[in-house]
Amino acid sequence: MNNPMDGGIKVLVVDDEAPARKRLMQLLRKDNDIEAVIEAENGVSAIAALEAERPNIVFLDVQMPGVDGFGVIDAIGAEHMPPTVFVTAYDEFAIKAFEADAVDYLLKPVSNARFEQALSRVKRRLHAANAPTIGPKVLELAAKRASPGELWEWLVIKNSGVTKLVMATEIDWIEGAGVYVNLHVQGKELVYRSSLGNVIKRLDPFRFVRIHKSSAINIKSITQMEPLSHGEFEVVMKDGARLILSRNYRADFEKLLGQSL
Repeated sequence: MNNPMDGGIKVLVVDDEAPARKRLMQLLRKDNDIEAVIEAENGVSAIAALEAERPNIVFLDVQMPGVDGFGVIDAIGAEHMPPTVFVTAYDEFAIKAFEADAVDYLLKPVSNARFEQALSRVKRRLHAANAPTIGPKVLELAAKRASPGELWEWLVIKNSGVTKLVMATEIDWIEGAGVYVNLHVQGKELVYRSSLGNVIKRLDPFRFVRIHKSSAINIKSITQMEPLSHGEFEVVMKDGARLILSRNYRADFEKLLGQSL
């Protein structure tokens, strides 16, 4: 990677949406510290640009067809990635997970003020010695996404000789029951043969989190939370279920949110 102390900063903008890509490039070109702005319209061209151009900073779209942002990281190797700002349309909970992991992000559509904040932050990281360019939670997710089937997008449910496929995103919450779990899916309860611990390891860590020794939730299915005693909360789900957020799991929950309850 070029040393920015030897001259201006070289920035790579990766986004499959031309308007979003052009906007970032226009904002970057207004900065006097930026010497060159390179663009890539997909993950494949981003990999080529990273290898050929050696940019100092990358603005990387997370969601792209084909090779997405995580695929770019996997191809280059996290240890070889320059300081990276993620550009994402993820919902606010996943964004908080990025933020909690010390990885900066921009939410589309990008505002001028938020862009300036992100650029200032990544510049500071660029000049800081031994500063991580990508945090451990994102690296873990990138590694899992790089292996087909490692993260479950579907669960295979077998019942009375019938096999069904249930989308993981449709699961509201999961109840542990020994060697089985009960999947609560849009008001229905489905039995799946696996332990709660094994299931939660295979689901998207930006969406699912364990809140009790016997339950895990899809964070998008929460309607509200009510404080109880001793640092615990009652979590009210879309299907009306009331679950306990145990204080033993509260730290993991807050880390996903990126803020304290």
